[in-house]
Amino acid sequence: MKRQGSGGSNRPTGSASRKRSVSRARPVGSVPHLQHFDQSAATHPIEVVIDLDRIRANARAIKRETGRAVIAVVKSDAYGLGAGAVSDALAGIVDEFAYFNLSEARAVGRPGLILGPLSGPGEAHAELSVRPAVGSISEARAVGRIPAALNVDTGMQRFGCRPEEIDAIRRISHVVEAFTHTIKVAGARMLARLCAGKVARVHAAGTALLDRPTAWLDAVRPGLGLYLGAMTVRTRLAVARELDGPAGYRQFRSRRAGVILCGYSSGFAPGVVLVKGRRRRVLEVGMNTAFVEVGSDDAPGDEVTLLGGALTEMMLAKALGCSPHDVLCRYSRLGPRGYVGES
Repeated sequence: MKRQGSGGSNRPTGSASRKRSVSRARPVGSVPHLQHFDQSAATHPIEVVIDLDRIRANARAIKRETGRAVIAVVKSDAYGLGAGAVSDALAGIVDEFAYFNLSEARAVGRPGLILGPLSGPGEAHAELSVRPAVGSISEARAVGRIPAALNVDTGMQRFGCRPEEIDAIRRISHVVEAFTHTIKVAGARMLARLCAGKVARVHAAGTALLDRPTAWLDAVRPGLGLYLGAMTVRTRLAVARELDGPAGYRQFRSRRAGVILCGYSSGFAPGVVLVKGRRRRVLEVGMNTAFVEVGSDDAPGDEVTLLGGALTEMMLAKALGCSPHDVLCRYSRLGPRGYVGES
């Protein structure tokens, strides 16, 4: 497995990880039912593993099912999975890449499309072979006559021009395509109607619309759909013990609890985990540690899955009250990334 630290370059550094040494449970101190797991052999208590083969398989499936050009969204460091490694893995499968801003495009160094508001001069986009999104008359004037993508607001009311500005923007700038941010088929249909006969290509469908063929238009723009099931986050029980009454800062009650070395300073939040494959509640999250529910046969050193396998992004999103996109971005930061599969 290729390793990458939590900071620095997006691209894997290429050193093989050593097999983690596990010291089995042993009573310590004067409390006979308290057990500890020796983590001294581990370089980091949390392991984040990205499966590049799964990402490639997801991309191929999307392309096969839609029959459209695929614009892979790698914004925000590919949702935390590492834009450099992901783009290398997807080269030759997807048609191009989409970034949020110019700095992301520069870091990856592959042609494509900027989805966010204007983040640099037109010349900088041309040098990187990326098309800026133009969502206003002022942005159209700023980019000049380089190839640009018209960003049309079809209801999200975030970025994008109003329908009545489309023709004016086309007169000012060199619009080669049009797109919109939407999660509704109606938004895709609105884009197609507003731009009919005016641009060579239109696209609206992100992951939310991949199951709606009428929204596919000329290209699809998946982000989340590329990464589902591709990341596994694991740690091990550091402590397992019987509880004598209320425990922790919140004074929660449970017959037995374990401790993992993962806390809110890393972005971890109360939800659910798998301890040896069994679903368990997160009882309390501290700054550097968290209490988790454990069974009578769970012991220090046992594997705890924070994400992956039977614990999907959708399940965690429901437990945490957030989106699966948020889950990927949050959990990818819990430890140094490692990669499996062909890069």
